[in-house]
Amino acid sequence: VQLQASGGGLVHTGESLTLSCEVFGFGLNSYAIGWFRQAPGKEREGVSCLSATNSTTYYGDSGKGRFTMSRDNVKNTVYLHMHALKPEDTAVYYCAARWNVCPGTYRKNAFGSNGQGTQVTVSS
Repeated sequence: VQLQASGGGLVHTGESLTLSCEVFGFGLNSYAIGWFRQAPGKEREGVSCLSATNSTTYYGDSGKGRFTMSRDNVKNTVYLHMHALKPEDTAVYYCAARWNVCPGTYRKNAFGSNGQGTQVTVSS
């Protein structure tokens, strides 16, 4: 079982970016995928989660109104669409999976192991 996050990069404030989380070794259609991020010197922070039935849960206020999630079960990929990016969104973004539903609050141990993250840098 492996997850690979990609799509990060350097953008300016207000721009958009879409991250991809591709899963290997299991079918995506019964799994929820969560995104979390970690900035230098800061604790890991939950961003959002998309359930197997495509219900989105947001953790904290960071992504509400600006981030959305979608999935393509044929490509075994979940996407994090980020809009109106801010410098405080700068972090390494990771994805992880859990069975079916998203937890109401973000807990690291509620998800399986994450794969390698992808760096998002938002310049002011």
